[in-house]
Amino acid sequence: MPQFAPTALKVLNEQIIQCSRCPRLVAHREEIGRLQRRAYKGQEYWSRPVAGFGDPAARLLIIGLAPGAHGANRTGRMFTGDPSGEFLYRALWEAGFANQPASVSRDDGLKLRDAYITAPVRCVPPDNKPLREEILACRPFLVEELALLKRVRLVVVLGGIGLDAYLSVLQDAGKIRSRSAFQFAHGAIFQTHEGSPAVLASYHPSQQNTSTGRLTAAMLKEIFIRARAFLNAAEASSISSR
Repeated sequence: MPQFAPTALKVLNEQIIQCSRCPRLVAHREEIGRLQRRAYKGQEYWSRPVAGFGDPAARLLIIGLAPGAHGANRTGRMFTGDPSGEFLYRALWEAGFANQPASVSRDDGLKLRDAYITAPVRCVPPDNKPLREEILACRPFLVEELALLKRVRLVVVLGGIGLDAYLSVLQDAGKIRSRSAFQFAHGAIFQTHEGSPAVLASYHPSQQNTSTGRLTAAMLKEIFIRARAFLNAAEASSISSR
């Protein structure tokens, strides 16, 4: 069984938190912390890059987009403290990947089981639209995470940017020739190349998607039920082949 490296992952996360590579994003994340939303007035905003979160021995990797302005940028933990997180963590809890259905702060006791959450961009971007150069500046962090999370067997990408970011890493490494063969669609599952994790696509649980019904709670729960079934089947196949 591949060994995982929680200490190396912790060191990487400290490096992520200290990053200031993108001046536009640094200015934006800090401005949000100064202005604050009325509902959170007086709270101390994180207003720094947000590191990955979860189980270092995870077989499931979840790739989102970027911290939410008043969610992760406020709380300092991926998908924590906003409606997107409420959607995501409840689905993970229902599928057995989390010990509780809610995520409100870094010290709320939430733990992920066999799952790890990351993003291609670690600072909140204006209008949730990171620039290409900002995605590229952040990519080395994702590359290193993928190298350290050695037990990952399935990658759930939340939205087209998450899929493109993951495929770009594979393409840069020479593992796939082109990203065009893997078109985003909710519920689509891909095998990118032999020996690599499978990829399962889902709409992002943004308010834009959930408030319009494009992504419902049942749809997101089904994604992670499928993820659980996939991992169980992969484990059974591994045991039978020994």
